[in-house]
This record gives sequence, structure tokens and C-alpha cells, in this order.
Amino acid sequence: MKKIIENFIAEIDRKNSHEPEFMQAVREISENVLPYIVSQDIYHGKNILMRMVEPERVLMFRVNWVDDNGEIQVNRGYRVQMNSAIGPYKGGLRFHPTVNLSILKFLALEQVFKNSLTTLPMGAGKGGSDFDPKGKSDGEVMRFCQSFMTELYRYIGPNTDVPAGDIGVGGREIGYMFGQYKKLKKEFSGVLTGKGLSWGGSLIRPEATGYGTVYFAENMLKHISDSIKGKTVTISGSGNVAQYAAEKCLHLSAKVISMSDSSGTIFDEEGIDKEKLAYIMNLKNNERGRISEYTKKYSNAKFLKNKTPWDIPCDIALPCATQNELKEKDAKSLINNGCVCVSEGANMPCVPGAIKVFKAHKILYAPGKASNAGGVAVSGLEMAQNSLRYSWSREEVDSKLQEIMNDIHASCLTHGQEKGWVDYEKGANIAGFIKVADAMLAQGIV
Repeated sequence: MKKIIENFIAEIDRKNSHEPEFMQAVREISENVLPYIVSQDIYHGKNILMRMVEPERVLMFRVNWVDDNGEIQVNRGYRVQMNSAIGPYKGGLRFHPTVNLSILKFLALEQVFKNSLTTLPMGAGKGGSDFDPKGKSDGEVMRFCQSFMTELYRYIGPNTDVPAGDIGVGGREIGYMFGQYKKLKKEFSGVLTGKGLSWGGSLIRPEATGYGTVYFAENMLKHISDSIKGKTVTISGSGNVAQYAAEKCLHLSAKVISMSDSSGTIFDEEGIDKEKLAYIMNLKNNERGRISEYTKKYSNAKFLKNKTPWDIPCDIALPCATQNELKEKDAKSLINNGCVCVSEGANMPCVPGAIKVFKAHKILYAPGKASNAGGVAVSGLEMAQNSLRYSWSREEVDSKLQEIMNDIHASCLTHGQEKGWVDYEKGANIAGFIKVADAMLAQGIV
């Protein structure tokens, strides 16, 4: 089996050796899925995983826009349309200087499994640009978004490809892109998710990824007859996912003691309560400030410059910032400081070495494709509401989100049960694979 896995990875690496993030995702998936494929006669000779890791289509285009000084700027735009076996391509757009094809292919591949796990009829894609919204005026962001959509609109649509937000793409950016799409296509359709409530958006969509991450952690704890109530939680990041993960932790009576951004981490031993979280939300969403400013208002808190939260003792860790943020040494520090549960809010935030540490100690570890699937799940619910020309209440959407996260957890249990513990990574990969693979087999070689 080891030789089969090594040969498979070598073949993929031959074409993609310059894409480290993508190859990291391929390795993680193949180590779980290939043994399952070998055990199932239906997949023999079909090269189904080889087909699954190769994008159906990759789009790359130039984005010209004019800054406030009248100077023409040039960025690069992308859309990776990964797999449409179970529905139209679905996945976010990321605007960040680090965006490249490797990162977007890794995100798109993760999205294949994540969307499958939701049980909703959604294929997978991912896109974005190396444009950085940080420090730009609203006018500059608008002009960039309009130029970006002028290129992308030809390849997307409510039954073809439905992008959403991601890092650097919030309600403002979705609004500008939707407006441009509507103008170019002369139609009002559910082509983007994460829209404003007054023009086709869904309640709970901004909260969904963070809420779902915590719901999944609660499911894991319940499975071992425990609960998040009273637990101490460290969270990385201070954007959308981190904010609403913190909010849901507070709803469930846990104590949140950290949040972070690229400049460092705040550590508030007294706990970040509702009032303090509201301050952080305003600081990051409206003032677009740095997390270090928290300590000016709440002097008992500490700012750990250029540090992550993983050396702070906790019961539960929620990495909600970005990929590969939690290293092997961080995992060991978490274990040594008593952490019993890690639920990924970001996509692939734990490096492979860190995951091995968690598994070796058999703590509760949830991969992002399972634990942060709440965001795309509610995006799917937004698509359904758009098709119906109808809006569900906050309570209805939250109830459906909880039900989906419960179902994802159950799927992981089905395929991840080991002697005395649950390998959630294995369970998520196999459960996500089966639905897509069976659809691909049924539809022939296309």
C-alpha cells in the first residue's frame, strides 16, 4: 500500500512539483483514500482519484484597474473549476497578495470533499487574485472588483459556477462584483453567495463558518460524553471566521482567551466577553485596525507581538486564520498544555507534522473540510433560497446548519472509527470521496 501511495504522489508531483500547497493537500487525501479505493472493486482500473485531483478547468486572466492617483495597476485573476460531478462549481474568491495557483488548487481540491460532505448538490471551485484590499479606498476596491468581474462573468452563473467570499472578500466586495455581473448579464440571479440580506443574501451566512466550526467541536466532545461548556478556548485570527467562532463559544458558555492577526496575538486571561468581542468586530470590520489596539482599551490583556496563540494553555484550539499556521512545535505545545480538542476553522491550518502529533496523542482533531464546512453549507442554502425567491428565518437557517454539521460528524464516524478513537481526517476524506467518485463513475469519462 505504501508503494501504491508513493507512486501515485510521484505521478501527481511530476506535473505539479512547483505547487507545494496543492501537493500537501494531495498527499493528505491520498494517504486515506487510496487504501479505501484498493479495497473496493468498483473503483479498480478507473483512476478515479487521479481524475479527481486534476482540475476540470483553470482560468487565469489579467485584471487592470485605476487607483485613486489615476495610475493603472495590474493584478492577476484566477478561477479553478475543480469538479462538477455533483453540482455546479462552488467555492470562494480570495483577494490577498499570497494568492497563486498552488494555493487555489489546494483550496479547490479541499472544497471537493467539503462540499460533498455537506450532502448538498454542489461541485467545487476556488478563485481570487493577488490584489490586496487592505489599505485601499472603497473606490479602488470597487474599480478592481468591477474589472475582475468583467473578466470572470463569462465563466460563471447560477447553474454553472457560484463563487462566494473568502479572505479579503466580504460583503463589500461581493456587492461590487454582483452589481457588475448584473449589469453585464442584464439579469438578477443567484450567481454569488454572501450577498446582502436585501438583495438575495441569507441570514446566518456571515456567521456560518465560525458557528459550524464550534458545532463540530461540540459534536466531537459529545461523542466522548463531554461538552464545550466551561472549556477554555484559544482562537487564531480575528476575521469573519474567528469572530463568529468566538461568538458561538460564548453562546455555549465557553471562555475565549485569545485572537490574533498578522501582527501578533492578544491574550486576555479574564476572557473575551460579548462586549470585548463587539469591540474587536468593530475594530476589524469597520475601522480595519490591528488586534494590538485591543490592549489599549483592555489594559489587563497582553499583546504577544509576532506570536501565535498556541503556547497559551487551553482545552480547545480553533485555528481560524490561514493555511499552515499551526506548526509541529505548536501542536506539541498544545498537547503539553492540556489541549484535548482542535477544530479547524481555516482551510488546512495545521501542517502535516502537527496533525501527526494530534493523532499520536489521539486527541479530538477535526480537519477543515469537515469542521469549517458550515460556510459553504449555508451558501448552498442561500442558493436554494435564491431559486425559490424566498428567505428562511434566522432560526430556520441555524437549525439547518446544525443538522448539516451533525450529519457531517456522523459521516466521519462511519468511516473514521478506529480501535478506541475516531480518526476524523480519515473519516472526512473517505466520506467526501465516495459521493463524488460514484457520481463520476455514473456519468462516464467526461
